[in-house]
Amino acid sequence: MLQGKWFSALFGIVIGIVLGTAGGGQALAQGTIKVAYTDPLSGPFAQVGDANLKQMQYIIDYINAKGGALGKKFELVPFDNKSQPSDALIALKSATDQSMPFIMQCSGSNIAAALIDGVNKHNDRNPDNRIIYLNCGAVATELTNEQCSFWHFRFDLHVGMKAEVMVRALPKDVTKVYLINQDYLFGQSVQREVKTYLTKLRPDIQVVGDELIPLGKIKDFSPYLTKIKASGAQALLTGNWGPDMNLLIKAGVDAGADLRYYTFYAHLAGGPTAIGVGGDNRVLAVMPFGENVAPEIGNKEAEEFAKGFRDKHKFDFSAAGFRTIFEYLQAAVNKAGSVDPTKIALAMEDLQVKDFLGFDTKMRKADHQIITEYFVGTFKKGVKYDAEGTGLGWATSATILAKDVDQPNTCKMKRPSAS
Repeated sequence: MLQGKWFSALFGIVIGIVLGTAGGGQALAQGTIKVAYTDPLSGPFAQVGDANLKQMQYIIDYINAKGGALGKKFELVPFDNKSQPSDALIALKSATDQSMPFIMQCSGSNIAAALIDGVNKHNDRNPDNRIIYLNCGAVATELTNEQCSFWHFRFDLHVGMKAEVMVRALPKDVTKVYLINQDYLFGQSVQREVKTYLTKLRPDIQVVGDELIPLGKIKDFSPYLTKIKASGAQALLTGNWGPDMNLLIKAGVDAGADLRYYTFYAHLAGGPTAIGVGGDNRVLAVMPFGENVAPEIGNKEAEEFAKGFRDKHKFDFSAAGFRTIFEYLQAAVNKAGSVDPTKIALAMEDLQVKDFLGFDTKMRKADHQIITEYFVGTFKKGVKYDAEGTGLGWATSATILAKDVDQPNTCKMKRPSAS
């Protein structure tokens, strides 16, 4: 009898140790709400990933100071994907091994496509350890159309929306344009959508050049500028980002090309420095935020928030959309009353949040595409906040409300059986 009691007690202790060991990682993971972040933190596009990381951490510190979600703080866990889908999938595996509820990625629609597929497969196989993919900037249109996923939420406008904004911003005196884009999923999407909206909205415009360039490989764009100048183009339209954008416009300004530049990403870190004073009143960016938007609309809180980042990091705060992401997460986690990814995903559908500028935004249930305002900024002198110490900054030349950027979708979403 004593032997039986001793054995039972010992067995209980062993089981307790085993369960404690097995649950220890999960218990630790529940101390904070971890968000895996994977983007290029090394290589030619490292400046983009590093700028994103600094802005996200600034935002998370603010959200955590406001109470986080369910009394828990958000924690950002960075992974360098070196601009490679394979490395992003390694980051995904690390995140799921640690039972993180979220993985976030911004740069590279080819990487986004791989993550959507990887997250779908993981969640199908592991219904008790699902993960949500938060897309903060991979914007190929098809990602929320043909490739849409219940587990994927995009917090930036897709290429089709941005292309429409860009084409509508072209002045009537521009009748000849040249297109240069990066030769991968995103750049091909830009090429296609810009042509579509030129045909639809500006049939008077002639495309006098159209090129796709290898991603991150071109160091000298002067031969391209020679062709652009010879074409008679009045405007260069590009979705290029990182060094492919910065070096392209720098080459044009240095060559004295009589061009206007219409871009998606000239406002991001490194862009203003590369453009320099030669770009005065000649470069436009389709953007989710510019530092002069807040003072222009009289929003003191947003202005102070952006200024606080600039004072700390000495470069511009451009990531208003990142703050919107974490405000959505905060609202969805609190609404779900849980850190369970399925419950959070359901809570995020059709959620409406006012962003920090005071504009209405909505996460559309049909395709998990955010619908939000957008701006067209012109790089020029005479603004309140200059960019990167250049003496020039982004003046808002157009504001497009959420209702005016909305476009139909073709998503046929497969929803999880648990929902």
